[in-house]
Parts: sequence; structure tokens; C-alpha cells
Amino acid sequence: MNDINPALIAAISEKFQQIGQDPNVHLEGLVWNTPITYWDYVHTDALLNLQIQRSRLPDEMVFIIYHQINELLFKMILWEIDQVAHQPHLTTPFFTEKLNRISRYFDMLAASFTIMGDGMDVGQYLQFRTLLTPASGFQSAQYRWIEFASTDLLNLIDYRYRATIDRNTPFEHAYNHLYWQAAGIDPQTKQKTTLMRLFEQKYKTVMLQKMETYNTINLWHKFKQLPLDDQQNPQLIAAMRHYDRTVNITWVMAHYHAASKYLDSNGTTAEATGGSDWKKYMHPRTQRRIFFPQLWSAEEWQNWGIE
Repeated sequence: MNDINPALIAAISEKFQQIGQDPNVHLEGLVWNTPITYWDYVHTDALLNLQIQRSRLPDEMVFIIYHQINELLFKMILWEIDQVAHQPHLTTPFFTEKLNRISRYFDMLAASFTIMGDGMDVGQYLQFRTLLTPASGFQSAQYRWIEFASTDLLNLIDYRYRATIDRNTPFEHAYNHLYWQAAGIDPQTKQKTTLMRLFEQKYKTVMLQKMETYNTINLWHKFKQLPLDDQQNPQLIAAMRHYDRTVNITWVMAHYHAASKYLDSNGTTAEATGGSDWKKYMHPRTQRRIFFPQLWSAEEWQNWGIE
């Protein structure tokens, strides 16, 4: 048994005295503390009880768990982006490392779509998906926050309205012209769908707050704040381009192809559970969504999303 290090005890004592706490109370608390376990630290039991099916079809469990994994990875991505966004003294190596981490998470998401594309029975999916209406992956708020945190709002505006919007446009007006708004409009009634109404009831206020928060600290804005020499750094530019392409082409197309397998399976294109024209909404050739357009050539921009 190792002897207690007096210097360590002194450091602990100083730590608690600096915050106005009695070190003896905290040391006594260690006497009654129980050892940490993996399952307590990760909250395994709680995590494994978050999967609640709405049907008796086995492959619905795959669908639920996969989307929960997506949301956890979205949280990891936002965790890394926020370290860049809120870093007052940003350096190129720090920025590059965080972008590489973020890209690895999206690379994992893109590669993981084989779980959806090849890992569910088509017949089961077409049965249990009827229970999901009007819910849709469209309603992932974290994904929207990732977009706001990555680029200037203008790059997320429906291309038909970009000429009428600039940095001085009120956030509410910009919100109403985001590229994904069209997917929440019923083409017959021209009114917002139930999917969109429910989404906005829960998240619109937060959405507007996120838009304002990231307006001057998004990844592109932080990139432009770097010294000009750093903005020419090949490793940083490569990381920016990889992230942009991975999010807006590779991951989107993996999602698109997985959806096509199921929704085009009977010879006709099924409507998305939320009611949107999912092919038009998802395909990068239609949206031309690019986080960092200045880092791509005119030819690359014109061929965006062409496989």
C-alpha cells in the first residue's frame, strides 16, 4: 500500500480553501463514497432503456437505435464546433484539429448508413413507418444548429431569395427563407405541414437564438478572423473543404440512397413521413448547399452533388 502523498493532501486542502470550503468535510466525504463503475459513469441502464418501439416489428429497434446514435454524434460535433466558436484566441493548429475531429464524426455518420440501407427488412420498414407520421428526421434540431454553427446564414437561405437577404436582415425573416422551409410547406394548400408546425412549436424560439448566437462566431466567420497567411494554410483549407463536402454531399447522399432503397421499393416513390418531397429536399444538386463557397472553384460549385 502506497503512503499518502503530503503534497497531494496540501494541494487538495488549498483547492477547497480557495473556494471557501472546509477541506476536512470533503475528505470525510471520500470515506463514504462508493467506487465508480463503468455502468454508473456511462449510465448504461438508462441509455439502454431509451428505446421504446411503437410496433412489434423487430427492425423498428434498429431504426430507433440508429437515429439515437445520430443524435449523440450530432452532440459530439456541436461540442467540438463550440470550442472553436467560443475560442477568443484561435490558432490554425487548434482550428484544424477540431475540424478534423468534426469531419471524422461525419465520416462515421456517412459510412454508417449501410446499417439503414442494408440492415432493415423493406417490408417491415414500410409497415412501421406508418406509425411515425408526421415525425421525420427533418425535425432534428441539433442538425439545424450544426448548420447555423458552420456557415453564414446567407449560405443556408433558399437560393431563390438570397439576393434579397443580407447580414442586416432580421433573423425571423431569414428563418422564414431557410432552404429547408420549402420542405415543410404542403404543395396543395401552401400552408405549413403538421411536421413543420410541431417542429416550430418546440424549437422556433431556440432556432432564432441559435441563429443570432452563431451569426458572428460560426466556423466560416472564425476562419475569416484568422490572419491572411493562416487563411492560406493548406492543411486548414483541406480540412474545411473535407468537412463541407462530407456534410453536404457524402453524408446527404448516403442518406438519400438509403431512403431510396425503401421509398422507391415498390416501383413508385413513397412520400416522406413528414409529407415533404424528400428527393428534391435532400439532393445536393437541388439545394446547392455549401458552407464555404469561397473555398470552391466555379466549376466545383456547378458540379456540386454530381456523382
